[in-house]
Amino acid sequence: MNRCIFVLALVLVSPVTAPAQAPFYQDKTLRFVAGYGPGSIDDSWTRLIARYLGKYIPGNPNIVVQNMPGAAAMIAANYVYKVAKPDGLTLGGIRAGLYFDQLVGRKEVQFDWTKFTWLGTPTQVEQIIYIRANTPYKTIQDVRKATVPPKCGATGTASTGYYTGNLLEETLGAKFNTLTGYKDGPEVDLAVEREEVQCRGISLETLFGREPLVSWFKNGFVRVLIQTGKKRDPRLADVPTIWELMNEYKTPEAGKRLATIVLAVGQFGRPFVSSPGLPPDRAKLLQSAFKKTLTDPDFQAQAKERKLDIDPVAGDELEKLAREVIAQPADVVERMKRLLEK
Repeated sequence: MNRCIFVLALVLVSPVTAPAQAPFYQDKTLRFVAGYGPGSIDDSWTRLIARYLGKYIPGNPNIVVQNMPGAAAMIAANYVYKVAKPDGLTLGGIRAGLYFDQLVGRKEVQFDWTKFTWLGTPTQVEQIIYIRANTPYKTIQDVRKATVPPKCGATGTASTGYYTGNLLEETLGAKFNTLTGYKDGPEVDLAVEREEVQCRGISLETLFGREPLVSWFKNGFVRVLIQTGKKRDPRLADVPTIWELMNEYKTPEAGKRLATIVLAVGQFGRPFVSSPGLPPDRAKLLQSAFKKTLTDPDFQAQAKERKLDIDPVAGDELEKLAREVIAQPADVVERMKRLLEK
């Protein structure tokens, strides 16, 4: 009898091995919401990352890309922040310049830049302004002296095409008349081709990595007026930087500080985010998968073939930068408002 009781006790206290828990992403679909249209340089990055990211996520989810262009990616940013569930199944490819809109209090903003879950950026970005070569504007000095400013095109106030031109007016006295409302970058380029507008602010990466810009620059259809890097890009050795011209035209220190805040957009590059409030372990998993994707040899080969320059910034660094750019004193915010309301 005692022996039977002892055996029964062993059965009762013996641990029961639970079945292994399947990875969260197994048999699920992860969606990239791309805040720009097909054919743009941002879209190229998004689709390339989407092709490889699942390889580094336990459970290897299926990944799809949904384009949601409009308002310089604000529609997509609002969607990822406010509508998508904070479960890590929705990622966003958005515009770096959207923090401008939050800084100046635009009513369309439904996000807090500091609270996105930051995955990282595959590259950092410097900007340029190109202009049709058949215009009378050969240099920034020509723009400064012009009685009729050149007409540029842009998608929205967070786009390179909008804020770069306005920054040049604030810091150098070079006025550009910028028309917004274009659906995406290719539509602006088409407007340039039709002479609806004459110029556009874009990234260096776009100039040297996407048609028709590559051919336009090579064939002399467009010229570059200015670049925003601290140093001249070797491919644009005869094009001055904004920093050189601010020294030449004796821009006040307040103007230089404004330029520093605005051009921090280059460090955000092509940012990828997820919703705020993700479970911490899931956020870390996505950040890790993003990093590993960018070091994948096949991914790097495909990026090189597409003329996409890999120069990444990790998600935790972007999170820190997001807090820094939003924490601005009132005088800087007022100057930003003037810059974006021109």
